Amino acid sequence: MIHINLLPEEYRQKRRTPFKYMAAVAVSVAVNASLAAWWGWTAFGAAAEVKSELALKQDEHEGLEPQVAYYKALDAESNLFRSREQTLGQITANRVSWTEKLDQLVDLINRGGEEKYLVWLDDITVDQKRKRNKGSAGQLKASGNSGSENFAHVANFLEDVEESDFARDFNKPKPPEGSETKVDENLMPATVWSFDLEMALKTPEERNGK
Repeated sequence: MIHINLLPEEYRQKRRTPFKYMAAVAVSVAVNASLAAWWGWTAFGAAAEVKSELALKQDEHEGLEPQVAYYKALDAESNLFRSREQTLGQITANRVSWTEKLDQLVDLINRGGEEKYLVWLDDITVDQKRKRNKGSAGQLKASGNSGSENFAHVANFLEDVEESDFARDFNKPKPPEGSETKVDENLMPATVWSFDLEMALKTPEERNGK
């Protein structure tokens, strides 16, 4: 049905939008705006925060890389020196200080004097080839002389050798034996006993107490 209002315009009743409709629209707009704001913060704000934190972590990583490389270099150098030290320790434990041994032997000969024995050596030969069948790491040989008619002086010398620090790295010396040689009666001593000093070198395991 068609309604025609013939009243003048100033007397007509103005139509207004219903309040419930306005409220529903307002709530809808507010919800949509909130969702848009939340999406915007999630899409841009959180992403920016993550990017900022990532950039910070990357800076820290780049700052730590030189320190890590320096630590690895020090660790490798330390392992190298530790290996060298271990090798040198093994070499030192297996070697014999012949300078020290000769000093000990010279001191021993000098302490003998003329009353106990008068001994001198013509030569000393050292062979450090390991002889597994004899259980030794080498041998020391020396041609010795005792300036006395009494062969007991040779036995005294070999006994002192056996009990000295010089013999610590050797097995017992060969039993005393020698030959008497007459020299000029005008010389002192006039009689000389020639003998050999032979001692087997202990193995590195024996010298280290193993």
